[in-house]
Order: sequence, then C-alpha cells, then structure tokens
Amino acid sequence: MRNSSTHKVGRSRNTSPKKIVVLGIGNELLSDEGIGVHVVRELKKMNILPTEIEVIEGGTEGFGLINIIIESDRLIIIDSLKGGSKPGTIYKFNIEEALNTPDLFKTSVHQIGILEVINLSGLIGKTPETTVIGVEPMDVRAGMELSPEIKVKIPRIIELVREEIEQSKLASI
Repeated sequence: MRNSSTHKVGRSRNTSPKKIVVLGIGNELLSDEGIGVHVVRELKKMNILPTEIEVIEGGTEGFGLINIIIESDRLIIIDSLKGGSKPGTIYKFNIEEALNTPDLFKTSVHQIGILEVINLSGLIGKTPETTVIGVEPMDVRAGMELSPEIKVKIPRIIELVREEIEQSKLASI
C-alpha cells in the first residue's frame, strides 16, 4: 500500500518551510525615520503577501526584536538609512555587506541600530539570512507624516520586498 501523503521534491519530511519575516523599523514620530513602520502598515492594508509571511512593526524596539530575529530563517528589514546619498535613495544590501563594512552604511538614526541587534543574534542564537531595504531620509524632525519625497518611494519598496520574498521561496524549493 502506498503512502498517500505527498512531499515536494528536494525536501525531507521533517523540513518545514522557511520562516520569512518582513520587519519595518523606525520612529514614526520623526517623519521619514518611520519609513519602515509606514511600509509594513501599507503591506498589511494591501494584504498582498502570502499568509505565511509575517509582517511586523518593530518600531524602535531595538534589542526587544531579538527573539523575532533569532526565530526567523529569512528576514527582510525596512528602515531609514543615512548613507550620504540624495534623500529618497533606496539602498538594498545583505547583512554580511553591512556587518563587514559598518562605516559604509551609517544605518538607522535609532539609538540602538538593527546591525547591533543582528550581531547579537549571532552570538546568542542564529543570524537569519537578512536583506536590508533602506531609504535615505529627507526630514527627521518631529512629525507623524512622511515627506512627499519619501512617501512616493513606498510602492518601489513594496516591490523590492515582494521580489525578495519570491527569491526566498524559489531558493527553498
């Protein structure tokens, strides 16, 4: 008698799909510094990602995000980054690039940068495969709204997130 369960080619029975997390971080009280939070809210509102993808507002939690990071297999971070380029410039890099050249990406204007938290994750658990999608801010003064120059970047950021998810899903087949 044949086993009626089906398995995907290339996967063992005990292998579960990658846990993919989209994490938006930033301080939404400082205008463009909150781009990550604004993007994940838009993603949730649009409801366009597969249900198994976790979309999380990380805000300014810093080390409070450590469990989310350690429990992820694939992490896509959206944040405001000071890279010295024109406001609205979108950066995309893997975490190894950032960790190996910390001065190249002056990440996040938060008190505790996500790079430090990811570094710590490797020491106490694991570091997931991580891509950072960052936007050079225009305005980080007090305010709840994104500047128009940054707000128009949201569709492109969402497109990049979707591309990263699709690549991750293809890589796990």
